[in-house]
Amino acid sequence: MYVMIILLVFLFILLLFVPFSFRKKILLFYIPALIAVFITFGMIMYPKEAFEASLNGLAVWWHIVFPALLPFFIFAQVLIGLGVVHFLGVLLEPVMRPVFNVPGEGSFVMAMGLASGFPLGAVLTSKLRQKKMCSKTEAERLLSFVNTADPLFMFGAVAVGMLHAPQTGIIIAIAHYLSAISVGLVMRFYRADYDKRESIYIKKRPTRSLFGQALNSLVHARKEDGRPFGQILGDSVRESINTLMLIGGFIMLFSVIITMMQKVSIAGFFTGIIIYFLELVNMDKALAPAFISGLLEIDLGCQLAGLLKNVSMEQKIIAVSAIIAFSGLSVHAQVASIISSTDMSIVPYSLARILHAFLAALYAMLLLGPLNVILAISQPVMPVLMYTTSPGSTVYWFEKFFYSGTCFLFLLGCLFVLSIIIASYRSGELSRHKYRAK
Repeated sequence: MYVMIILLVFLFILLLFVPFSFRKKILLFYIPALIAVFITFGMIMYPKEAFEASLNGLAVWWHIVFPALLPFFIFAQVLIGLGVVHFLGVLLEPVMRPVFNVPGEGSFVMAMGLASGFPLGAVLTSKLRQKKMCSKTEAERLLSFVNTADPLFMFGAVAVGMLHAPQTGIIIAIAHYLSAISVGLVMRFYRADYDKRESIYIKKRPTRSLFGQALNSLVHARKEDGRPFGQILGDSVRESINTLMLIGGFIMLFSVIITMMQKVSIAGFFTGIIIYFLELVNMDKALAPAFISGLLEIDLGCQLAGLLKNVSMEQKIIAVSAIIAFSGLSVHAQVASIISSTDMSIVPYSLARILHAFLAALYAMLLLGPLNVILAISQPVMPVLMYTTSPGSTVYWFEKFFYSGTCFLFLLGCLFVLSIIIASYRSGELSRHKYRAK
């Protein structure tokens, strides 16, 4: 541990006094190489722990992540191939463009991402960009707020399994989604000056009914794709499995990295920094280990927060809200790998996650008072579906698919209603303007 502290202090001093050009080399080449060497050295020193960590990561991926995400990945890619996403894009453009400054096709990504969780939002955003259905800037805006946690994770895994308080799920979920939408509203102004330069991607709709435009767009997209349904299905399965294999590799890798950091006590070096910030916002310093673990992996951070005995439930809710919103460097690495086949940058996404974490903690703090009173009076039955049955059972997966599918349809329905209202209002305004002109 002391060797690591000395090396980190030395690197910090070096970065302060070296020229900018050499500083860039240190950040881009030398430090990543040094980190890789230390992780490899740790695996050699602790082979048993590294193997067990990798095995635990594999178990999580095989029993939970793979069966949970594969059907949604296939379903989403089939809908893109059949032109359904193009149909939704035209239909929901009136709400997505003025609110989030992204194409209407982003509505499908938003609904799927919010309903199904990490990293489906990143996969679908990358797919839209590859098919030129949005510009680079629009894709980066969309990615900043659609790659979120799914409701079952917050209601079940966190509220029930980690905090042992089912009633907290609604506070965590509302804070998470409110802050995600807030990030989307903020990011609509991201690189607004580039919209005109990339206007080639902004479609001009013909002056006819919205539903007719949507149907024409579906037919045009289907003809342009040209693949028979069997090929679309086969390609969707193959691409989905390849993506999930990549995600599984990252889960196993970060499981090993976290274990190695615990073994060599690197996390202890950062504890003082985290404690300083926690004291600034008047939070219990005992939450520092949970935040440090949450910076790397979302599940471990939430679990450590739930295990703390002498920390109030209110502070635990605020902490897990921030950890879930940031989502951990493991998810960041998955997203970086997923979008590497496009020209998108990971920087806007990472900055948006920091903003999301601060906003989620703030919303959770604001919601604690009024929602606690409502919950105490009404005592509602919470939708606790996860960790109430065995994760590998048929009942578990039926509940998972049913609940996620319901959330997806509900979100699309809300966006559709908003789109109809906005389109009708604009049509009325246009008619009144023409009448006045006459």
